[in-house]
Amino acid sequence: MAVCFQISPSVIKSQFCSNPFSSQFYPKKPTNFFRICCSQSGEDENPNSNATSKQQKKLSQQSSWESKDSEGKDYLYRLGAEADNMNIAVGARAGVIDDLFAGNFLGKDSDIVFDYRQKVTRSFEYLQGDYYIAPLFMVHNFCHIVKNYLAHLLNVKVPLILGIWGGKGQGKTFQTELIFRALGVEPIIMSAGELESEKAGEPGKLIRERYRTASQVIQNQGKMSCLMINDIDAGLGRFGNTQMTVNNQIVVGTLMNISDNPTRVSIGQAWREADVTNRVPVIVTGNDFTTIYAPLIRDGRMDKFYWQPTQEDIVNIVHRMYEKDGITKDEVVSIVSEFPNQALDFYGALRSRTYDRSILKWVNDAGGAENLGSRLLKQKKEGKLPQTLEALLESGYDLIREQKLIMETKLSKEYMKNMDD
Repeated sequence: MAVCFQISPSVIKSQFCSNPFSSQFYPKKPTNFFRICCSQSGEDENPNSNATSKQQKKLSQQSSWESKDSEGKDYLYRLGAEADNMNIAVGARAGVIDDLFAGNFLGKDSDIVFDYRQKVTRSFEYLQGDYYIAPLFMVHNFCHIVKNYLAHLLNVKVPLILGIWGGKGQGKTFQTELIFRALGVEPIIMSAGELESEKAGEPGKLIRERYRTASQVIQNQGKMSCLMINDIDAGLGRFGNTQMTVNNQIVVGTLMNISDNPTRVSIGQAWREADVTNRVPVIVTGNDFTTIYAPLIRDGRMDKFYWQPTQEDIVNIVHRMYEKDGITKDEVVSIVSEFPNQALDFYGALRSRTYDRSILKWVNDAGGAENLGSRLLKQKKEGKLPQTLEALLESGYDLIREQKLIMETKLSKEYMKNMDD
């Protein structure tokens, strides 16, 4: 026999909780009352009422989001509980926000896709044209990326991180981006400036989030991805008397942990047995890895590749750079021979300096600075500035003079007489 009675919410706290079998009856049903039904025998008199009470309104007949696990929690509730962000940017979270505000509609998390709305991956559509990739550089990067995607099939320890190091301006980042474009990799690129923060733990958490986002690109978009950190020694290196911060230690520990457990990366959420992250290759660039904590760069965690382009590599790369300007390969050989022991960025700056002379000549031919604004706005894409071998050599000598001037003229000694050499 079922007993139904109406209870006021104000009575629940004062009477019902102290005596669960007490009740107060009212002749009319106010709007702020609700009905509680219980069965004395555990079985309802109407056999269809039990089945009706178990039927809940589904959001969709094809949706599996409302399926319950062994604890009776649906998918959205578990996903909200595993998320690390507890503030209102993500949504009201059960256990943190009062249930009155969290509600039961669509699970417990009101904005579960917030972290995936911002596109953090990089595409290289702007790299138009035919560029030269050094064969040795290509072999190391290809092998590292392919090996990590096949690591589950290989019975060997595959290092997760590839460390590309070498002199400044040798094209480490640009050559890597060309390989990403050739392979169709959509990477997530970080810089050394993101390895420090005013908040302790933020850079380490950012690395884990970026790693998991790259894993989501692999899983959801069906594209290859990787995590790339440029100039890592500038963010983690120890130079002279520089101070080691807590964030430096956390970043180093984070990278070491990811290298040891590349498929189990946590950002603070509750662990789930099925929460397995796809293995994502990590590529870092730098100039001097001796300044980095040694256990991070040890064999087994990091594959190290010293990049020093040969004379042939420099000639081929510079020739592709100057090809549109009508400079032949023989002229490029003479330019490279005239300025030996220079980094690749020197030849890019040389080309830019030569354009300066052509631009000044074009401004003078256009009538000076009076009507320059209107001429610039009306200038069409087809306009071409000429380049000659003589102009390139003259610009190269100017750059060499500036380099020597910087090294020989140290104005700081003029301002600080007591500074040591």
